[in-house]
Amino acid sequence: MSDSNQMQDDWNEMVEQMNDAVADSVEQNMQAQAALIDAWSDAFDNSVPEEDVVEDGIEGYNRAYEVWMDAAEEMFEKTTDAAEGEDIGPTEFRDIWLQSANDAFKEVMSTSAFASANGQLVETMMEMQQEVDEVTQDTVSQMGLPTRDDVEEVGDRLIELERRQHDVEQKLDRVLDALEE
Repeated sequence: MSDSNQMQDDWNEMVEQMNDAVADSVEQNMQAQAALIDAWSDAFDNSVPEEDVVEDGIEGYNRAYEVWMDAAEEMFEKTTDAAEGEDIGPTEFRDIWLQSANDAFKEVMSTSAFASANGQLVETMMEMQQEVDEVTQDTVSQMGLPTRDDVEEVGDRLIELERRQHDVEQKLDRVLDALEE
């Protein structure tokens, strides 16, 4: 085979390898984009509350708003009474606001929207705690220190050794008892 044919074959092989590499890269890029879109879609689906939860949340906030408006009206009446000479102490005003704050908070907390948001918050915090724990374990391990998992493994091994030692002691006691008979 001539040198020019060999060069042509080498060139064709190199171009084919480049085409394969580009095709693989495009395919991997498309797979990564598809995975990103799936993850984003799942996150979006999980973050949008259901319609009845939203309605319940809005109703709860409306009830809380009504509590605040009733408190404002009562405060206005007490202020008018005080202006007309009635003896109204500051503790009455304080009690109105404290009671209304308590009642408004109950209205919001009793909604399924609050429960759902609270559940999501707890779930997110637990996931974050797990991630922090994993990073801490990795960092401690990289520093050459024993991790919690290492200590737990040693503890499990000690328990197993104690169990085996106890079994050996019982067998030895039986052998000694048989020899003494």
